[in-house]
Amino acid sequence: MYANTQSTLEPPAEMAAPGGGSGETSVFVESATPELPDFSAMGGAGDGVWREAMIAILRHAAAGGASDVHLSAGARPFVRRDREVHYLDSEPLGSEVAEGLNRALLSESQWADFQQNRELDFALPFPTGERYRANLMVHKDGLAGSYRTVPREIRSFLELGFRSAKTIDRLLSYHNGLIIVAGPVGSGKTTTLASLVQQLNRTRDDHLISVEEPIEFVHHPDRCAITQRGVGEHTETFHRALKGALRQDPDIIVIGEMRDLQTVEMAISASETGHLVIGTIHTSDAATTLNRLLDVFPPAQQPQIRAMVAESLRGIICQRLLPARGGGLVLATELLLRSPAVSALIREGKTQGLGNVMETGKAEGMMTMDSSVLELWREGKLSDDVALANLRSEIAGREIRNPAPAPEPAEPKKRGFFARNR
Repeated sequence: MYANTQSTLEPPAEMAAPGGGSGETSVFVESATPELPDFSAMGGAGDGVWREAMIAILRHAAAGGASDVHLSAGARPFVRRDREVHYLDSEPLGSEVAEGLNRALLSESQWADFQQNRELDFALPFPTGERYRANLMVHKDGLAGSYRTVPREIRSFLELGFRSAKTIDRLLSYHNGLIIVAGPVGSGKTTTLASLVQQLNRTRDDHLISVEEPIEFVHHPDRCAITQRGVGEHTETFHRALKGALRQDPDIIVIGEMRDLQTVEMAISASETGHLVIGTIHTSDAATTLNRLLDVFPPAQQPQIRAMVAESLRGIICQRLLPARGGGLVLATELLLRSPAVSALIREGKTQGLGNVMETGKAEGMMTMDSSVLELWREGKLSDDVALANLRSEIAGREIRNPAPAPEPAEPKKRGFFARNR
């Protein structure tokens, strides 16, 4: 199931020195999973103590199934497990402790970068293969750091919880066009993107260029030749990386986040000129995704862009991670595929009609978010409250609010003459 995005940390073979790049640091990991440090007794500690404590915190959290670790001055340290907050200490961190911990695993160049820009995104790999995506920032009380655990293994679509794995495989068979992975923050878009890349790597003999901020999952070439670039470490911006990528003879371009006009424009253009482009957007459903994609353009340019997207779009995969009945998380999805009806709605700017098209396109592999949520509820994986909170249609919620009564047991049939006398 999609829920487990944490990894189980294992002892390393040897010590690795911190990396010198601005986007990635490698750290030493002790052989045994350490206990949490005493946060109240850490004032005035030396660099080695901060370092050991920070490693202990990350490993302790990951071993306990946490997906995120938060260490912020003026706030209690906590981890997030299955979306719920679990505090590591009863007292807020002092500014000195917060700075010491969050600085402990940075290289000198990273610390200088952070001091200049007051924020930093970077990858934090352990020598045994575990990785974290980290962000540091400054706020009114001091330093704050957030650390997201990157799963050690890349899972297949079925393992993640996608019911439409064959349809997604079909999307990945195209050699040009645009595929979008959409969902709110924390919905597992990066994990899905990694699964898409893994499937391409296993099945196609192509050159794939990926641009991320930072690099989270590391892909090793199988059938594909893979080039991974991190924004901030290997390139300045997504737009600049895409401009360079088009000169590197790619077949597939993967964009970690399509967040600005220049990046979106280059992605659409590349999908029209013979490349398969896959990118992510922070949106909740297919209609909102298309509106967000198109609304970044000036009004005068939108008719042309709508026409381009109507022809180049291959599909939109929307996803949410919902609290499962009994604990954990479960994946709900929406899948829009290009069809003549979908292209017409995009071209005419009538994206509000996409829901009806997806309902009628189930035979082609399409699915609405409401249908996915209802299926999960019928299987007993979602509670009534969670299911109702994630349904958009009032009609879809009637089945949950007014369940059909269970049929009465039928009376036993009387046996006939021949049955009685056999």
